[in-house]
Amino acid sequence: MFRSPSDLSIPVIAIDGPSASGKGTVAMLVAQALGFHYLDSGAIYRVTAHAAAMAGVALDHEAGLASLARGLQLEFDAGEVFLNGKPVGDLIRGEEAGRAASRIAALPALRAALLERQRAFRQAPGLVSDGRDMGSVVFPDAALKVFLTASAEERAKRRYKQLIEKGFDANLGALLQDLKERDARDAARSAAPLQQSADAVLLETTHLTIQQAVQQVLDWWRDCKTA
Repeated sequence: MFRSPSDLSIPVIAIDGPSASGKGTVAMLVAQALGFHYLDSGAIYRVTAHAAAMAGVALDHEAGLASLARGLQLEFDAGEVFLNGKPVGDLIRGEEAGRAASRIAALPALRAALLERQRAFRQAPGLVSDGRDMGSVVFPDAALKVFLTASAEERAKRRYKQLIEKGFDANLGALLQDLKERDARDAARSAAPLQQSADAVLLETTHLTIQQAVQQVLDWWRDCKTA
């Protein structure tokens, strides 16, 4: 799915944060509560990595990945991700897919190729997007920017539970180490590094439930609407 550039008057809530912080779940529930569209930007990179593996394109072949990304037939519908009309959600949610996505997300040419594709999800009545650079790069004019995080230990526990519930094998110690390595890689990359932008509000969720985190974002959105 690829739409033309969207109307900048359509409101956006941008939720950024490190891997396994819960930002995807929070963003999706906020979108449902508001009747907004939802963009899982991380899934776009995971699908690209999956498509590269299927096409035999190396994950360090920047030009090849960018060319591949521009031609992807992507669609998000009812919580599922479709590539060329086929569901791939189960194929892109494992840890290997996450590591591959983190690697290719550091490539400037690929990020540039996917930028307008992400912006095209801005559709009425509004959009909630989650990722690493939603507020800083993709939607710098977002009405509300949230940086959602939690301790590495808590994020590893959440990721472990999520993987086990989906039937994947998982090791808590290995997950924690992998999360720390991803954090360092995402923060150090030259293209759109992971960081809290000056105009984003911090949401620390180590000791919050999903419902509490969602409510906090909704409260901030209400404040934005009444300011």
